[in-house]
Amino acid sequence: MGTILIVGAGSGIGYALAESLVQSGNKILAFGRTQGQIVNLPSVQYYQVDIKDSDANFPVIEETIDGIVYCPGTINLKSFRTLKPEDYLEDFQVNALGAVKIIRKYLPAMQASENASIVLFSTVAVQTGMTFHSSIAMAKGAIEGLTTSLAAEFAPKIRVNCIAPSLTNTPLAERLINSEAKLSAAELRHPLKKIGTPHDIAQAAEYLLNARWVTGQILHVDGGMSALR
Repeated sequence: MGTILIVGAGSGIGYALAESLVQSGNKILAFGRTQGQIVNLPSVQYYQVDIKDSDANFPVIEETIDGIVYCPGTINLKSFRTLKPEDYLEDFQVNALGAVKIIRKYLPAMQASENASIVLFSTVAVQTGMTFHSSIAMAKGAIEGLTTSLAAEFAPKIRVNCIAPSLTNTPLAERLINSEAKLSAAELRHPLKKIGTPHDIAQAAEYLLNARWVTGQILHVDGGMSALR
């Protein structure tokens, strides 16, 4: 049991993880622009936070933090010809720079933990080339580099790992699966013939929060997309 900071806990993967962690007796510090369903859970402190703000505007947390899970992301799928520099900057700011600011701000609060863990999120598209993914894959590629670099720098005190999922049924992905035809096509692209659920990814995140002998890893939770044909 511990205190876990989840950024983007109002819905989707963040909420599923918070729900599971609360059931295991953990306390949740929930950051997000909107509170969503998270305030309905016990043992949750919600803070309204926009990760695009300066880290100086983030709330002061004086207690020990045992885990940080950074969930915010984007799905900005456009052809290279139509993507503009500001698209790349937006994706980088939300996916990579936001994680950096959160870790910088709350790293001191993790120093006293006996089982400190950071979990970040990439995408299957970083190591499996996919059309129209250049901006998001570039931003998430930075997250994978950050994961291994920080795992080396923070060892042995703090573990840092990353999950690289494929398409998951979350509000962020809604427009990609908002019809039977779209959903069926997405499922058929995966060797397991289904897309992920928030619970699938939350299970992996909870494992990494507690896995005391795992650090610097990119865990592919993607229905076999990255490894099988």
